[in-house]
Amino acid sequence: MKILLNNKSLFKSLRPFKDIGFVPTMGGIHKGHLSLINRSNHNNKKTIVSIFINPKQFNNKKDLKTYPSNLKKDLSILKKTKKVDFVYVPTFKDVFDNKKKSKINIKKNDKILCAKFRKGHFEGVLDVMDRLTKLINPKKIYMGKKDYQQFYLVKNFLENRYKIKVIGCKTIRNKNKVALSSRNYLLKKDELRIASEVSKKIIHLKKKLKVKKNIKNFLFLNKLKIQNLLKIKIEYLELRNINDLKISNSLSNSKLFLAYYIGKVRLIDNY
Repeated sequence: MKILLNNKSLFKSLRPFKDIGFVPTMGGIHKGHLSLINRSNHNNKKTIVSIFINPKQFNNKKDLKTYPSNLKKDLSILKKTKKVDFVYVPTFKDVFDNKKKSKINIKKNDKILCAKFRKGHFEGVLDVMDRLTKLINPKKIYMGKKDYQQFYLVKNFLENRYKIKVIGCKTIRNKNKVALSSRNYLLKKDELRIASEVSKKIIHLKKKLKVKKNIKNFLFLNKLKIQNLLKIKIEYLELRNINDLKISNSLSNSKLFLAYYIGKVRLIDNY
């Protein structure tokens, strides 16, 4: 595993290879990331992982300051897998090497779910993914589906610009049904228990949707019940079609999308 700390090292190391799989991360490496690496390793000759906390996708400065970061631990985990060829750990200047402001705008129809509550977030995500794609020039990019809206927007944006494929990979959960996330490191033991209860209730709730006619109203009422029972704040709980993210009134090709707060920690998921 070769660690690349600047663009000069990146270009020199990747120049001989055309079949590169790319796993973008902001660190906090967990089994979900490792599943993406396994997928890339199986389908490409070389796999590169990036570790870069992108300040431009944080609409809340406090969220940026508290985001879990432990580069030494991350590198140790990646090294042990023996499946990563390169780890790219750029500086802000490496990624944002020009002073031109991003002209990326999200369509009005896409300003839903997290885009509705985190203004500028996905513009920042698309900007950094565009820049990283230009720098690394991968054949395929691997992303988890836990943040399905992010995967959906990045896939449509990058595949329209470059001759690459953005591959969505299944969400990895722990034994208590909690989706693995770097933000989980910010949760205390009792808060992780609450996250588990949330997941179990939403999974049970989705089963009930099969016999419901007015799904929107049913979800609204249950959103209030779960909030009061578990003392959490739910931003949204919506059933949407996975192909266009429009509100759905049928389980066919649809997922339940959820964003909520346990204390000050914001978690997202889909089922």
